[in-house]
Amino acid sequence: MLEAFRRKRRNRMIVEAIWDQVVLRARRPVRFEEGGLPDTVMGRFESLAIEVFLLLRRCGRDPALADLSQDLVDRFMTDLDHSLREIGIGYLAVPKRMRALAARFYQRVGAMEGPLSAGDRTALAAALRAGAFTDASGGRPDAADDLAHHIFVDAAWYDTVPTDRLLAGRLDPNTEPTLHESP
Repeated sequence: MLEAFRRKRRNRMIVEAIWDQVVLRARRPVRFEEGGLPDTVMGRFESLAIEVFLLLRRCGRDPALADLSQDLVDRFMTDLDHSLREIGIGYLAVPKRMRALAARFYQRVGAMEGPLSAGDRTALAAALRAGAFTDASGGRPDAADDLAHHIFVDAAWYDTVPTDRLLAGRLDPNTEPTLHESP
């Protein structure tokens, strides 16, 4: 019984370590400066949604990462919930906003997967203009081609991350994960 508890705690620490790295990658200035996303709450959501999508896409290619993938989705939703509360969304309104954000995320996944799998940067840029740049007002839709290019580069990078490194809580081989316990 204690072994199951230790394994669950270790998995939580791995998810937290990966999550910290995902958030750092989503905050890279290139998405906002070159990619045209606005540096607003919704622009940051779009950047984080792109990063989570790319990681989940990588996890989906390896059955050994199925549990990690689900834990990352759960962590993403928890982060959204906390963020909504931090920006002052009322307690009763949070579930409604969460459903809307989750729907946007899965809409983005559906819109980006096809063009990304087909290697069609033009179609990906069109999907970004129709989704991310529509919902995150204040961005530069004319930069959607640049953002699509960066997404392709990032997708290729994620494809090179070995499974054992992901299971150890590390995206970047040069960065040691900060394993900490969740509250």
